[in-house]
Amino acid sequence: MTQPVTGVEHWTDKGDVRLFLWEKRSVAPGPRRGIILFIHGSSMGSQPTFDLQVPGRDDTSVMDLFARAGYDTWCLDNEGYGRSSKRRDIICDIATGADDIERAAEYIAAQRGPEPLLVYGISSGALKAALFAQRRPERVKRLALDAFVWTGEGSPTLEQRRKKLPEYQAAGKRRPIDRDFVRSIFTRDHPGTGDETLVEAFADAILALDDSVPIGTYVDMCLNLPVVDPAKITVPTIVMRGQYDGIAGFDDLIEFFRRLPNADKQFAVMPGISHASFQQKNHALVKHILASFFAQPDPVYRGAAEGH
Repeated sequence: MTQPVTGVEHWTDKGDVRLFLWEKRSVAPGPRRGIILFIHGSSMGSQPTFDLQVPGRDDTSVMDLFARAGYDTWCLDNEGYGRSSKRRDIICDIATGADDIERAAEYIAAQRGPEPLLVYGISSGALKAALFAQRRPERVKRLALDAFVWTGEGSPTLEQRRKKLPEYQAAGKRRPIDRDFVRSIFTRDHPGTGDETLVEAFADAILALDDSVPIGTYVDMCLNLPVVDPAKITVPTIVMRGQYDGIAGFDDLIEFFRRLPNADKQFAVMPGISHASFQQKNHALVKHILASFFAQPDPVYRGAAEGH
């Protein structure tokens, strides 16, 4: 029998902006393994990405999976997305998203205690998560960066996106999304990697919440990279790159990884994966990699301090 999981909605304020958070945890007794905060990407809210529910399947929600493993799991709709406020006349860039994460972290600490968070971000969500970890390392226990990009060098997806950026900017501070756009996320890099059932359910869930999204993360990823400094990200970090992901050039990520100062770091190449890894045919291996990293014990011995 599948272990039951309960979901609770939460709301917090960032000034006069309302931010939506969603929490899932197991109702079964047992030890708690930590608190995970999931951060979504540029074109969708958090629940479609991390708590996708498909009738007849119990493997589609990463939040349910980790909740059953003993984690308290949370996701956040960044300003301009999903159920969070959309009324401010701003583009909602990477820095704005990192501000949202900081406010969410403060709220979670007030609700569940001050322990550092296990933070996972995907695509532009990985950039937001990395910037948050750079700003507030004391609030992050471990950091997972999936479909991440550092300088943008060697990224065919960003090369194509730059060509359309003037069109997005001319249309205002939001860009439209539809079912064809969502499907294109799974076909632009390497057709065949996406799980068709998940892709269609993913599109349904996204479009039930949004028919447009802010352009700010696209602007940053096309024009303003890098927005984080790996030398200033001091927390344990894993960089997760899909084999076929067109967002991040391999050499770009390797150089980012090389500059991370904490020896507790990993680089995982995920075979058969393109973008939007939790909706791929190989989603089970993505979850395995993430679960292993989040459950990894802290090192007992770290070596002598420099200069000794």
